[in-house]
Amino acid sequence: MAHFNFGLVHALLTPFTSSRIDYDAYGKLIDFHLRNGAEGLALPMHAGESVSLTVEERKALLEFVAKHVRGRAPIIVNVSEAGTGIAASLAAHARQAGASAIIAFVPYYWTPPQSMLVEHFAAIGAAGELPFFVYNSPSEMSEVEFASKSVSDLLGSLPNFVGLIDGSLDWQYMIEVVTVARAIRHDFQFVSGTEYMISAGAIGATGLLSALATVSPRLVRGLYDLCRAEKYKDARKAQEDAAILFRIFQQTGAAGLKAAVRVLGRDCGSPRPPLPAFDDARTQALIAEMSAVETVNTEPRGWL
Repeated sequence: MAHFNFGLVHALLTPFTSSRIDYDAYGKLIDFHLRNGAEGLALPMHAGESVSLTVEERKALLEFVAKHVRGRAPIIVNVSEAGTGIAASLAAHARQAGASAIIAFVPYYWTPPQSMLVEHFAAIGAAGELPFFVYNSPSEMSEVEFASKSVSDLLGSLPNFVGLIDGSLDWQYMIEVVTVARAIRHDFQFVSGTEYMISAGAIGATGLLSALATVSPRLVRGLYDLCRAEKYKDARKAQEDAAILFRIFQQTGAAGLKAAVRVLGRDCGSPRPPLPAFDDARTQALIAEMSAVETVNTEPRGWL
């Protein structure tokens, strides 16, 4: 297994036209992220409406991205599914299609015990044979947490389990995972799944998976660079701005992100049902909230 360093990874939106994937816009979106600070591309994450895509669409997206990127950046694939076998098949496809790493959340809908979560992730990782990251985000996943003891158990059974992405904002949990995991494997990667990078960096995060980068890539890049250099005091202003935007889009999800990028000249269409598209009034309210963050005015417009 080749070494993989997570770094700063942007979570891609999935553009739609009349509820069909818009591959022309997707190509423009990929190039936009690569020009604006992405060290890697993740797809399809929840910001990319992964749960509204069929298995075949997810495979087709990855194949398109691999062909379009042509090795310019690593591709990290979310293979999460409710069933272990389905997720494992997506992991195997990710390897065949040229992905650099795979990510999996705990199973959708089900709430299995920790022992079954370890088995679930072990099967996915073994099928993918790629660097494997577990994504812990209880608030998104029926309050199911991947416990620190389970992290330890998975490290003992899956050699390609290389890191954990955390979106819980539970600092006590994060410290415990870093302590436990790095006692077993010193190079275990801890990745922040939110843009609260000062706190995550101080705990030991060396990577960031950012959905906010689709709106504010310059802000995210600056914040990440300062925190990687441990210049936390200098990062304070960027962190405050990122926190405001994080809270806005945490509430709106993919629908809000799509409304925002449309205003910024990067139309990715409407979200798929059952997510509602923003009407004019809600879009104007979103613009007003975003405008309160000065750095938004310095972000790129259009596809450049």
